[in-house]
Amino acid sequence: MHTKFRALAVSAAATLLCFTPGVAQADDSTAGRCQDVSFPVSQGTLAGTLCLPDGPADAVMVLMSGSNYNHVYWDFPYQSETYNFRQAMNKAGYATLVADRLGNGASTRPPSLSLTATATADALHVMVQSLRAGLAGNAPFAKVVTVGHSLTSSTSVMEAIGYHDVDGVVLTGYSHTLSVPDVLGVISSYYPAVEDPGFAGHGYDSTYLVTRPGARAADFHGLNPDPQVVALDEATKETFSLTEYPDGLLATLPGESSLMTAPVLLVDGSRDRMVCGPGFSVCADSATLQAAESPYFAPAAKLRAYVLPDSGHAINLAPNTRDYHAVVVDWMKSVVG
Repeated sequence: MHTKFRALAVSAAATLLCFTPGVAQADDSTAGRCQDVSFPVSQGTLAGTLCLPDGPADAVMVLMSGSNYNHVYWDFPYQSETYNFRQAMNKAGYATLVADRLGNGASTRPPSLSLTATATADALHVMVQSLRAGLAGNAPFAKVVTVGHSLTSSTSVMEAIGYHDVDGVVLTGYSHTLSVPDVLGVISSYYPAVEDPGFAGHGYDSTYLVTRPGARAADFHGLNPDPQVVALDEATKETFSLTEYPDGLLATLPGESSLMTAPVLLVDGSRDRMVCGPGFSVCADSATLQAAESPYFAPAAKLRAYVLPDSGHAINLAPNTRDYHAVVVDWMKSVVG
């Protein structure tokens, strides 16, 4: 999966960039030693890529993207020194497992109406346990941290409270103060994948969805994104099903997050139209987000909140995303060493 889809993404980036004078070309450099892995689950097989840092590592981060994205979100091939989260964590000394959800990327594509956040949370548990047992001939990892984005922040909460088997949880694009009109506005930009030029004729059933062409800048990006990043985001957009949302959204209501016992880092962009509340009120700054979210978490979670200025929902793709990388690394040091 890593080689095949990375090559496709890089090819797309090169195509987009080669006609733009003065723009840096895609950087295909790779930090870490990577191998493709897979995980059998009840509905098929999840595809992933395990990357190890250059030195020894006893901590691993499991990275799954939310709806609308696949593994490219974490392993972004354009200007990787800035935008590649996976590479930044490997350079910091942590192993990473980037995985595609069912119906997504290189994973099995079952009937779309069979997809749920609960199934994704159960699959996440399979991955956590596989890493602790020793995956693909590698030594067992003593520490496992899950990292979610949007929908998979919810599934990370569900996995953590269902199994209590992780050492930390990073939640991004997540809060308990959703802006319902903006969420509905984003949903209104979805349409059947079979009607999209990039997916038509590829065997998707009629209820797999994607964003309409040109919608992603307003949906997911904040202030002044790099146009090349937005273009590559559009070129590598992903399918999903609305049936993944109902049980996933339960994790944004009061109750579930209060059962978390592992340390939690919560990161949102200050211009995230979906999770920052009306007028971006809860994302004014890190202290405001911390105050707004703390009542929803137990003391055992040791909640730390951070707001990335000017970023939208897709914080990995914000021009200043390296500031968020630094916060994650600092938090990881406090949690797993």
